[in-house]
Amino acid sequence: MQFKPIGNTKLSDYRRFGLFIVPQGPFFDHGSAWLGWDSAVGAEVAHPEMDVLPMPAAQLTKRPRKYGFHGTIKPPFALAKGATQQALEVGLARHCRQFSVISIPKLSIRRIGGFFAIVPAAPCPDLKAFAAKTVQGMDEFRAPADDTELARRRKNGLSPRQEEMLQRWGYPYVMNEFKFHMTLTGPVSRADANSVEAALQSYFNPVLPEPFVIDALALMGEGADGKVHVIGRYDLA
Repeated sequence: MQFKPIGNTKLSDYRRFGLFIVPQGPFFDHGSAWLGWDSAVGAEVAHPEMDVLPMPAAQLTKRPRKYGFHGTIKPPFALAKGATQQALEVGLARHCRQFSVISIPKLSIRRIGGFFAIVPAAPCPDLKAFAAKTVQGMDEFRAPADDTELARRRKNGLSPRQEEMLQRWGYPYVMNEFKFHMTLTGPVSRADANSVEAALQSYFNPVLPEPFVIDALALMGEGADGKVHVIGRYDLA
């Protein structure tokens, strides 16, 4: 098995699961400190002190904090009826063995729809294909989204294609709508955007890996505390 449990957590401790890209090393440490949540150890961490920010980092990162530093591949889902811990573990290990390591030559910090994120500097077809095949290949373990979840996803408006993805896969931004990103902030006003971007560049540029190598997929779980934790990592072949 390629399952690498972290801590003393069990799948039964979590109400939803997701498949995320979670880096390791200084890049992860910087991202976790920025957000104030280390998903690998399941603990809050101190935000960096940055006088150049227009507001405290804790305020900027309030919305994405609970997820920790990550990039989503298959969005959070409840287990399907009849799905078990063992089946999910075996299925994910088998799935990951089908794929080679993915290399992204360069990452950059960009503002997307009002929030800032770290994204590939150029399109990465291999990553997009991996995400699509993971959404599809692991979907047998996902319970259908309920009406409350569907309404929440539709709140900000969806295109016809996004609505189609929502109904089929439980999330609107998958397949052709997928854009890999590692969220850094909640919404940032235009007035504050330049100063926030400059601060993020100064903080993250020294640790942005070149290339960014994706060699594992993390199984994540949403705990009773509302925070998302790393449960284990599965190596790509």
